[in-house]
Amino acid sequence: MKKETLDRRNILANKIMFYIYKHMDTDLNLDLLSEDLLISKFHMHRIFKEAFGRNIYESIKSIRLQKASNLLITNQHSTISDIANKCGYSSQSSFIKSFKERFKMTPKEWKRGGYKEYSRKILENSEHPTIMSTANFDDIVPEIVEMEPITAYYIRNQGYNKSIQLTWQKLQVWSLNNKLTDFQQIALYHDNPSITPHESCQYIACIQTDQKKFQNNQLPSFTIFGGIYAKFDLKGVRGDLLKLITWVYQEWLPKSGLETTRRPSYAIHRKNHFLDKNGEFDASFYVPVRY
Repeated sequence: MKKETLDRRNILANKIMFYIYKHMDTDLNLDLLSEDLLISKFHMHRIFKEAFGRNIYESIKSIRLQKASNLLITNQHSTISDIANKCGYSSQSSFIKSFKERFKMTPKEWKRGGYKEYSRKILENSEHPTIMSTANFDDIVPEIVEMEPITAYYIRNQGYNKSIQLTWQKLQVWSLNNKLTDFQQIALYHDNPSITPHESCQYIACIQTDQKKFQNNQLPSFTIFGGIYAKFDLKGVRGDLLKLITWVYQEWLPKSGLETTRRPSYAIHRKNHFLDKNGEFDASFYVPVRY
């Protein structure tokens, strides 16, 4: 298959996934999406499954449950019904049934602390050695900031594991080919890796630049949502960032009186541990918040 065809199929698959994340609180209209993409519904389903290894409907169900599992931890003032509605469920009973099938406990049990054992098993099996991290966050006080939307070029990585390094290397090559001198490296977390099995995490490696002309521009672009965020600055080594994410979602947010939203969090890297030879990073982690 020609490279141009592969690039187009990759862009289409990413557009479908982006549509799901953006509209997951609605009754997703896949007929309308296929019309917008100018492809048949059959072809749309085939492209998606080839790219992500499962069909669109399975992905929609999984994404909704992943988002709901996160909101149940962080949004202490939201009811289970509120969270079900925000994640696209038409009834609380259907949400509870799907949630119990996936997590082997009810949303109420999860919300009351059942997630902790589930999270512990994920972190213990992670390729990112959080158990070895000595990072301490007692003195971290986030800055509340209003962020503008960020348009970026990206490569989507299926999994929160060592494969991310190759994804960043591809972006590094793309940046060098296009002689970028002024750009930002941004990691977008569609899923919370402290409670989502790492093979299922959607991690997006992004390059933001104001440069307009490129030698090759096969990469898709999208816009990271603007809005109100809590910003956490941290320097560290591999494992420390995942430990910070776990602390933010499981300790800081529940105690803060703030809630998060369905928008993804992201990290702006000044030094990227996936590219640094010593595995060090210097980053700001942004979590969407509301009161």
